Amino acid sequence: MAMPTAQDLEGRVKAACRIAEEAAALGLRYFRDGASLAVTAKGVQDVVSNADRDIEALVRGRLAAQFPGDAFFGEESGRGDGADPAAGVWVVDPIDGTDNFVRGIAGWCVSIAFVVGREVEIGVICDPLAGELYLARRGIGATLNGVPLKPRRVGGFRDGIVGMGYSLRRPPEPTLKVFAGLLAAQGMYQRTGSGALMIAYVASGRYIGYYEAHINAWDCLAGVALVREAGGWTSDFLAGDGLHSGNALAAAAPGLEDAMRRLTGLD
Repeated sequence: MAMPTAQDLEGRVKAACRIAEEAAALGLRYFRDGASLAVTAKGVQDVVSNADRDIEALVRGRLAAQFPGDAFFGEESGRGDGADPAAGVWVVDPIDGTDNFVRGIAGWCVSIAFVVGREVEIGVICDPLAGELYLARRGIGATLNGVPLKPRRVGGFRDGIVGMGYSLRRPPEPTLKVFAGLLAAQGMYQRTGSGALMIAYVASGRYIGYYEAHINAWDCLAGVALVREAGGWTSDFLAGDGLHSGNALAAAAPGLEDAMRRLTGLD
C-alpha cells in the first residue's frame, strides 16, 4: 500500500476528530450511568470495563469502514490483521484513565493517533467532561478546540507542575530517582490517572513536563504529537519497538528540554 498523501492525511484528520467525539459521547453515557458498567481486572492496578471494549469497537469499526487499508492497534483488541503498518496504523486508547472512569472521577479521555513509519502524523484527544478536543497534525500545528497551542517558555522546574506517571511494568527505582531530582530542583508534580491528558497538558501549557518510566503507545502517541506540534520536546518514544512494547517517555515545555533530559536520562 502506498504512503498516504497530504490529502489522504487531511481526510484522516477530519475523520479522527469526528470519531473521537462520537466515542467520547458514548463514554460519557456510560460514565453517567455507573450501573451499566461491568469491570474486570486485567492485572494488578489494571482494570477494563465493557465501556472500554464497546468504545474501541466503535472506533475500530468507523476507521475500518473509511480506511480499510490502514492498520489498527488498540489497547483492548491489539493489532489488526491484513494491513501494512508501514503505510499507516491507528493507535487507539478508548478510555485512557479507566481507573478514574469506573470510579466516577474526572480525568479520562479518548485518544487516537495515526502513525506512519516513525512519525506520529495525527494526534486527537477528546475529554468530554471538560468539553475539550485536542488536535495535532505533523508540520501544521496543534490546537485545543480550534485555538492554536503555544505554551510559554519556562526556565526551570520551579516554573510549574510536572505530570508523573507510574507503571508496575518497571521497578520503582527510575521513577524514585526522577522524583527525588524534581523535588531537589524545587519542582512540583501531579498524577491525574490519565497519561494522555497529562501529556496534552504539557502541550497546552498547564504542565511544564511529563515523565513515565514505561507507558504504552496508545496512552501517549496522540499527546506526543500535540507536544511536538505545540513547540515542546519529547523523548524518542518510538525507539526500538516502542510502538508495540511501550517505552519510557519524557516531555517538556519550551526551554525545559535540557533540564528534562538531565533529570530523566532520556533523549
